[in-house]
Amino acid sequence: MRRQKEKRVGRGGKRGKTAGRGEKGQGARSGHRIRPAERDLIQRLPKLRGIKHPRLSLRATAISLGDLVRVKGNEVTRAALVESGFIMHAKDKVKILGGGSISRALTVKGIPVSESAKKAIEAAGGKVE
Repeated sequence: MRRQKEKRVGRGGKRGKTAGRGEKGQGARSGHRIRPAERDLIQRLPKLRGIKHPRLSLRATAISLGDLVRVKGNEVTRAALVESGFIMHAKDKVKILGGGSISRALTVKGIPVSESAKKAIEAAGGKVE
């Protein structure tokens, strides 16, 4: 079966004056295009408000005082925390908080410690440097 030709609008022929394009407006012009579809899609999206960017500074990893039992040796340093699996890299932000209890004397070096954790460490015979 032969395929019929599509009717092409705006080519004269038997349609008279406007060739089926109507009177005026964008659709009547040569080379007309309906407005860009991208703009319509963008207009349907909600307008974003508020914070668009992720936090630039990372929050410190909180380590409970009771978890320090896993650290080998009596010194708690960044290297010891990496070795024990608390943090991935020695440069990661860390803070020791006072959750839990500790029984052995530990020396904490170069790591921020909360006030309650500091009291508990000193009470167990350790020190914070």
